[in-house]
Amino acid sequence: MAIRIGTRASQLALAQTKWVIDRLSAKYPDIEVDLIKIRTKGDRIIDKPLSTIGGKGLFVKEIEEALKRGEIDVAMHSLKDVPAELPDNLYIGIIPEREDPHDVMISKDNIPLKDLPEGSCIGTSSLRRSAQLLHYRSDLKIVPLRGNLDTRLKKLDTANIQAIVVAAAGLKRIGFKERTVQPFSFDLMLPAIGQGALGLELRRDDQETRDIFTFLDHYPTRVAVEAERSFMMELKGGCQVPVAGFARLKDNSINLDGLVADLDGSTIFRDVVIGPPEKASELGATLAQRLLDVGAKKILDDIYGQ
Repeated sequence: MAIRIGTRASQLALAQTKWVIDRLSAKYPDIEVDLIKIRTKGDRIIDKPLSTIGGKGLFVKEIEEALKRGEIDVAMHSLKDVPAELPDNLYIGIIPEREDPHDVMISKDNIPLKDLPEGSCIGTSSLRRSAQLLHYRSDLKIVPLRGNLDTRLKKLDTANIQAIVVAAAGLKRIGFKERTVQPFSFDLMLPAIGQGALGLELRRDDQETRDIFTFLDHYPTRVAVEAERSFMMELKGGCQVPVAGFARLKDNSINLDGLVADLDGSTIFRDVVIGPPEKASELGATLAQRLLDVGAKKILDDIYGQ
């Protein structure tokens, strides 16, 4: 039997896919795995911030199209790249255990965020990260920074920026352990929806492939991400708006922390909901509506109106 896995061709995407393939091969040594590299719109357009390109699924659409056409059996994604709404005939069938969900900062000379000189330039193209950075220190200058993770690390050494902010999970997966990082607490920097989690997207009519990969599915991560993605769906969030959220399953309860910020970080609406894991989707929708009611709706209306 052979299974075809479609993925982006970035260093991080290939490392994540290899992680899955290694575990699949260890459990099913007789299964042949073909890795199919697919270039997405987000990979092709690297000279503009994601928020200006528009649309959803910038890093997944072409892979999903290959899955729908039957050219691959599994679409491999970083879940933070996957829109809340999926094509009718596709679904996220497997969610492995989550890697570290925190954001981290890497700076020249290892200077922590609070000690960076006034007006320091920090590289990130994430509106979520820039809004929370500016909320903490309004004097900082945000410099748009696109490219794969290894490219952004190189730009820190060559461009006129003092620091960059990236996901801890990505650093760990590509093995950049030698870089000194400053982890951000969730109080300072709430992560992207699904950050640190992988998603294996499947065709709904392909139960055989789902059964093969079931051993990788991690229930605590699955229900946490379900709450986060429900929160994002209710807000109609995407890369054009500063939306963040993180959920965790503890003592058989889901704790979901979410926020909506304006673009300059001057205003942030943030709250927490707690409830049973079987109501993960309802919790996400409840938190979103709570934030919309206290003022987040105006922020989103203003941003989408632009």
